[in-house]
Amino acid sequence: MAKDEHRWPCASCGADLRFAPGQTELRCDHCGHVQAIPDAPHQRTRALGELDLNRALADDLPPAAMEDVRTTPCPSCGALVEFTGASHATECPFCATPVVVGTGETRLIKPQALIPFVLDERQARDAMTKWLGRLWFAPNGLQEYARKGRALAGLYVPYWTFDAATRSRYAGARGDYYYTTRTVTVQVNGKSEQRQEQVRHTRWTRASGWVSRSFDDVLVLASQSLPRRYTEALEPWDLGALAAYRPDYLAGFTAEGYTVGLSDGWLHGQEIMAGVIHGDVRRDIGGDEQRVDRVDTDYSAETFKHILLPVWMAAYKYNGKTYRFVVNGQSGKVQGERPWSWWKMALAVVLAAIVIGVGVYIAQQS
Repeated sequence: MAKDEHRWPCASCGADLRFAPGQTELRCDHCGHVQAIPDAPHQRTRALGELDLNRALADDLPPAAMEDVRTTPCPSCGALVEFTGASHATECPFCATPVVVGTGETRLIKPQALIPFVLDERQARDAMTKWLGRLWFAPNGLQEYARKGRALAGLYVPYWTFDAATRSRYAGARGDYYYTTRTVTVQVNGKSEQRQEQVRHTRWTRASGWVSRSFDDVLVLASQSLPRRYTEALEPWDLGALAAYRPDYLAGFTAEGYTVGLSDGWLHGQEIMAGVIHGDVRRDIGGDEQRVDRVDTDYSAETFKHILLPVWMAAYKYNGKTYRFVVNGQSGKVQGERPWSWWKMALAVVLAAIVIGVGVYIAQQS
């Protein structure tokens, strides 16, 4: 068991408390007792501590930045499910497979901040049901099953954020348009006519220089359990709502341990930064077109944070297939695997054929 196991017993009945989304309090589902989280103002991102990236990559973080947590890999999808409080068994939120915590511990970088859940389960379910209702050709049965199915799972998903100051030297070319006039012969009503037209050319000149940029909170998913296209579709996140990490916010929820290490996360963060720097280079070159041949970037003041972001998840099995849906626990944006109703698609094809046939018949009669 973890050395710092957290429990949140109700002061009234002794049952486990749950964090109330959108509030700064814990609530008992058994008796309704409400208990405030002491000293829990939402701290702005700038007030949160950053960790030195180079020290972390050299495995030289202070002991206070690390923690031992109870985790177990899902035997089905491989997600690293983290257990909090006194819970020892749960369902994997990614694939609905039952998982039981083992006796071991995993040493991970401690989260520095999180965005507490704003939407409760009912609000998240309503957002997901409305999203399904807007999908053409979605099975009616799946929508009804989702509406009446088991509750969504509240999950804190791990992310890295990276800060860095960059200075980039580039080499490329600037293209400026210029025009010339030429005479061409065209056929008009069987006769040849000569016309003039403008022809565009590009004049290229070599270009080189420097661009600088400071990056703040470049967000990188630290989980391999969700497709990146899902989590990117949940953006943007209001990182200004980050609060200093407290275990109280996890009461009644599940947290996933990061499975994308810091070094791999930093590589992806650099790819994101490189895309922004590439745009800066093109703007610095100017002209009508640009060619970028080389960009060499120096990084300094590199820091990072390990943060947790709130996601409501559902994994539904319908007609032998599992459908996964995710809801941004802060904004309510929804993403998931698109279900298809083949009979609806067949009906649409038949109706389209009927409409085309009627149109052809009317045209023939006319």
